[in-house]
Parts: sequence; structure tokens; C-alpha cells
Amino acid sequence: MYKINHIKETNILEITTTDKTVFGKIYLNQGASLQELTLNKSAIIQDLTPLEYQTTYASSILFPFANRIKDGLYSFDNKEYQLEKNQEEEQNALHGFVYNKTFTVLSKEVSKTEATITLEYIENKKTKGFPYTYSILVTYIFRKDSLALKVDIKNTDSKTFPFTLGWHPYFISKNLSESNLSFDCKERLIIGDRNITTGTENIQSKIDLEIKEQKLDDCWILNTDKIVFNTPNYQLNFQSSVKENFLQAYTPPRANTIAIEPTTGVSNSFNNKIGLQTLPPKKEYSITWKINIIND
Repeated sequence: MYKINHIKETNILEITTTDKTVFGKIYLNQGASLQELTLNKSAIIQDLTPLEYQTTYASSILFPFANRIKDGLYSFDNKEYQLEKNQEEEQNALHGFVYNKTFTVLSKEVSKTEATITLEYIENKKTKGFPYTYSILVTYIFRKDSLALKVDIKNTDSKTFPFTLGWHPYFISKNLSESNLSFDCKERLIIGDRNITTGTENIQSKIDLEIKEQKLDDCWILNTDKIVFNTPNYQLNFQSSVKENFLQAYTPPRANTIAIEPTTGVSNSFNNKIGLQTLPPKKEYSITWKINIIND
């Protein structure tokens, strides 16, 4: 049986099962981010201490842009906008506005086979760099060997706005150097100074990327929604509900840890338009990312 415990003092949701096969921790004050996850008794997402959330963006929802906007500057509908440059080293705008917002609990449902949690954030404040209002629903569905994350964006404004969307989870491996990523790739992004996309190169290949000692901070345009993360102790399969998918992979300064980030766009998407979409007033956009585990 599943159980959901809301720890009011810290505003954290804990998801558990009586047989201890599943465990999850959602931090409502940190953008409804999933900071810990165990599926089928295998821990796959851990607290990243001593790394800090404000530098890792661990498991955060990335909206209205995934990755970076160069100089925080972009134009839309023939008008220029200046976003806050919250990445001091690079002087870029990074990972949108939702990662540090507080979500409220709309509903919680449990059964013998799953737990479903729906969370909401409503943005009524228009900023200089993104003068639009919107609401976000985040729904987590926990099952014994899988997790589904559904994100629904609604434009509550009177004007159309541009956006990309992403998820920034970090996964652990018993031995990352003996792990690999498999995916079907269309193009690889060329990343220049300050981690800004400068172009693409054609690959058209099924890639089996052995991580070994590589320091990754790379992005690919995918042919399919399928991504496989193979480790010595489990295999993790990723799926997406949309047709156009991107993969960002990053190895932080922490042993046996890798960020595997599914996104709908790339760095500087508000300017290079790669993956960029628009959402008209009162319309909604929905995406579901799903992961499932196979234990070795």
C-alpha cells in the first residue's frame, strides 16, 4: 500500500510503500522538485549534498526556458526583452523561473499499486523580461518500477508567449564509468563559449555513449523519445509523450552522478528558435515524461 505524508514544517511530501519498494521526496518550496527516488528497491535519485540546489537545479522543472538564454536577452514579436541574468559566471539567464517557486497540493490519491500527486503553481506577476501570466500543474505518478511526471502549462495571459520546457533530474550509478547512455540521434548541438548553442552537426546515428571518465555537458536532437541509461545495477528507460525531443547530459562534480535531462528545446532557444514553441492565450500545453527501471 502507498502512503503520502506531508511534512508541514519543511513543506516536503514523502511517498512510501509498506514493503519499502518505493520511496520519494518532493520539495514543494523548491519548484515541486523530486529530490529522492527509489523504485523497486533501487535508489536512483539521491540528495546531492554537499552540492547545493541553487547551483544544481536538481530535478527542477525548467520553464519558460530550459538551459540558457545568452545575456538574458531575446526578441519576440519585434520587441526586445531582458531577463534576469541569474548565472553570474556566464552572465546568462538560466533554467527559467519555476525552480524556486512554492507549489500547493491540489490532490493526493493512493492505492495498492500507485500514488498520484497533483501540484500547482500560479504566476500572476508579470516580469520585465517575461511579461506574461501562466499556471503550471505538475502530476507525479509513482508505481513499483516506474515514475510518470506530467506537466501542464496554461497561458492565463491575453498575449501569446514563447517557451521551452525541461526536467533536470540527476541519477546515481554504482559505477558511472561502467555506465552508458543509448539513444537515437538526429543532430548534436555545437556548444560555444558560455555554454551557448552556436549550431548543429548531423549525426543520424544510434549512439551507445560509454561515460567512462568523460566530463559531459552535451546536448543532442533525438529521432525518438527513447533514452536508455545502463548501469551495473539497473537499467533506466526514458519516454516522452511528444514528438520533438532533446537530451542534455551533464556530469557534476560528484562521484557516480549524472544529469539526464529531457527537454523540448536547447540553450538560447529564444534566439536560435531550436525547439521553441508559442502558447496562445487561454491555451494549454502538456507533456509526460516517464521512466521505468529494470533491475539487474
